[in-house]
Amino acid sequence: MREPNSILIIFKNNVEINGEQTKEILFVQPKDKSKEVWTGKRLGELGAEIILEIETAYSNKEFNTTVFNFDNFDKVYHFPKQNDVKDNVFDKSDLHNLYLQFDSKIATINANKNDENKLLEWMSKLREIKSPEELYLMNKAISITCEAQIELMRALRPNMAEYQSEAIIEYVFKANGAEYPGFPSILGSGENSCILHYSTNRKTMLGNNLLVSDVGAEYHGYTADVTRTIPVDGHFSKEEKIIYDIVLKAQLAGIKECKAGNSFWDPNVAATSVISQELQKLGIIKSPIGVRRYFMHGTSHYLGLDVHDVGTYLPLKANSIITVEPGIYIPEGSPCDKKWWNIGVRIEDDVLITNGQPNILSDCIPKTTEEIEAAMKEKGLFSIH
Repeated sequence: MREPNSILIIFKNNVEINGEQTKEILFVQPKDKSKEVWTGKRLGELGAEIILEIETAYSNKEFNTTVFNFDNFDKVYHFPKQNDVKDNVFDKSDLHNLYLQFDSKIATINANKNDENKLLEWMSKLREIKSPEELYLMNKAISITCEAQIELMRALRPNMAEYQSEAIIEYVFKANGAEYPGFPSILGSGENSCILHYSTNRKTMLGNNLLVSDVGAEYHGYTADVTRTIPVDGHFSKEEKIIYDIVLKAQLAGIKECKAGNSFWDPNVAATSVISQELQKLGIIKSPIGVRRYFMHGTSHYLGLDVHDVGTYLPLKANSIITVEPGIYIPEGSPCDKKWWNIGVRIEDDVLITNGQPNILSDCIPKTTEEIEAAMKEKGLFSIH
């Protein structure tokens, strides 16, 4: 919902508000042609009821005078005001003032009645399991992201700037209907491939660089999150291929554990075990504990309305979506043979948990070294070679 300065009140059972029986009321900005010229069309009260299928909608200007009798309820759960909510002194019904008005309405309620953790627990359960409509939107966001990654493979070449690769990704997002990137796009090459959340994207890419492309399109509020690691010159070196294949082996082991009923952490355990064993074989680490020097993050997080979405972190459940994204990052100066320095590899897919085998929603993107090299020889939207 793109309706700022709104507040939603949900009741467990029907209550009478302003003479109406309802279980949910959304207070939204009213239609106002003079304001919509500047900021775009609003749903208004009627639009909220028709399009959002909200039972009852009122103007946010009516919130302050609407009587709720919160004292009559055993529990009132609510989230506190966020730090980034600002006061528009020209609007007495902005989100800042709606918070103040709500606080005034519950001022006489015992503060112990509000359990923010309980509310977060409920929301986590609701958002963890995706409805059919949510799965449709997630699949759309992921398919757009897949197309962007493939177009980048086709266009990538030495002496291109990281920001140019970002421009290709985000052009494909927009061209296919995504409203935004779901998070700041990560396009890190060479030494920057070893920085987990690198988003400066200013370096000129050299022919002997790997590019970590960690991106996700946001479509109607739902975001994808898919990573591929691509050789800038179209060919993996011997050392790059060795590290890449370890990460791919680890990822496949992690995905295999993405089954309903398994622990949320099972994919991480499986992937970490593979990386630890293989790095020991190469002599890059001497003992299992050394794996965290080169693989310092977990493999998985929930995905949905947020790129790191809320969830219970309890055993995996059917119709939830998680990422599986192991990586190996060997920055310059690491205590290993110099031939491994500045090799950073991450491979990430979005996985739908089912009651059977995991469904890899982003599996349409080339993933083996051979597949990636072949894709980089194809003509694409931005190909000049």
